[in-house]
Amino acid sequence: MPVIEVEKLEKSFRIPHEKRTTLFEALTGVFKPESYEVFNALKDINFDVEEGEFFGIIGENGSGKSTLLKIIAGILYPSSGDVRIHKKVTPFLELGVGFQPDMTAVENIKTYGTIMGMSKYDIKSRTDDILEFAGLEKFRDAKLKNFSSGMQVRLAFSTAIQTDPEILLMDEVLAVGDMDFQQKCLDVLNNYRKEGVTIVFVSHDLGSVRRFCDRTLLLHKGEQVALGSTAEVIDKYVYGEGATDSCNVEKNELIEAKVEKKIVEITDVKCIDKRGQVNTNIISGDPMTVRVEFLAHEEVHDPIVGIVFYYDDIYCYGTNTELKGYELGEVKGRNQVDFNILKMPIIEGKIDITVAIASHNYQMNYDWHERCYSFNVINQGRDIGLFSMETQLDMTRYE
Repeated sequence: MPVIEVEKLEKSFRIPHEKRTTLFEALTGVFKPESYEVFNALKDINFDVEEGEFFGIIGENGSGKSTLLKIIAGILYPSSGDVRIHKKVTPFLELGVGFQPDMTAVENIKTYGTIMGMSKYDIKSRTDDILEFAGLEKFRDAKLKNFSSGMQVRLAFSTAIQTDPEILLMDEVLAVGDMDFQQKCLDVLNNYRKEGVTIVFVSHDLGSVRRFCDRTLLLHKGEQVALGSTAEVIDKYVYGEGATDSCNVEKNELIEAKVEKKIVEITDVKCIDKRGQVNTNIISGDPMTVRVEFLAHEEVHDPIVGIVFYYDDIYCYGTNTELKGYELGEVKGRNQVDFNILKMPIIEGKIDITVAIASHNYQMNYDWHERCYSFNVINQGRDIGLFSMETQLDMTRYE
C-alpha cells in the first residue's frame, strides 16, 4: 500500500519586487503597498510511493526537487493539493543543521541527535558507533570549528543514520566525504533496502539513481514530465529534455587561419543520440553520431572530412574519411558525413570536437573549426576514469 500519496500538489512563492531593509523604508512603505511576483515552483504533481520502494526524483537545477522533498518532510506547506504520509518520516535534507562550532563532536552528536528525534538513551548508547562510522574516534573531544567541512558532514551523516527511519528522505547526501566514506553510505542504503525502509532519493548522480531506484519522477520547471521505470525516465531526462539543434558551437571562436581557400565550408556540426535526436548529452556506453554538414561551392574530388575529440587538453580520438577508407567521390553543393560511434567509451566529462575538411591529398585545408563544438558524456555506472573497458572477472580458489 502507498505510504506517501501526493495529489494535485502545487507550490508557489511570492517574490517582492523591492526589498525594505531600513526603518524609514518600512514607515514610508505603509502608504505604498508592496508588489509581488508569483513564482510557481511546483504545478500539478501526482504520485504515490509504495512501502519499501526506493523512489527517485531527478531534474535540472530549479526544477522543484528540493521543494517537493521539503513539502513531504513537512518543512514547507503546499499552496494547494494534498500530501498524505502514513509512516514516520526522517529527512536527510540539510546535514549538520544545528551544529555548533564551539562544541565538541560528542556535544554536537547530542544536539543533532535530539533535532533528529533520537531519545537520550539512544544518543548515549550509539555515540561510539557514530564516531566509529565517521572515522572520528580520536576527535570525540575536539571542537567542531577545528574540523574540516568533510569531517563535519561525515559526523552529521553518521548521526542521522542512527534514527531507525520508516520513510527516509534524502537530498544529495551521497556526495559527502571521500570515496571510502561514500561507499559506507552506499552500504547503508543497501541495508535500508533489505530492511524494507521506504526511501525518496533526490540526486543529480544518475548512476546512483539508476542503481538504487525502482521508479523515478522527472521534474522540469516545476512540472511533472515523466513517472515510471528508472531506466526509461533517465533516458527521457537525458535524451528528451533540453535537446539542442547542434553541438555547443561558438561561431565567434572559429579559427580560420589555417584555411587557405573556402572552396568547401563547414555549415553545421550536430550530435545525434541513440533516438536519432539532436542532443548534446550522451550516456556513457550509448551509441551516438557526429554529423558534419558542409557546402561545396564548386565540384571537388574526394574531399577528406575529419573529427577529433578532446577532453581538456587530452587528444582522445581522431579519424577521417581517408583513414577509414571511405571515399566521397565527386562532391558539390550541400552534403553531410555521419561519424557513427557504436558505443561511447568515454566514462564522463565535457568533450570538445574539432572538425576539418581538406583536399583528397591533404595539400589544401578547405575549412577548419578548432574545438568549436562539444557534448557532455554522463556516467551511469560505477567505474571511474576517462575510458570504459570491457572487463571480465575470473576467480580461482586455492585450498
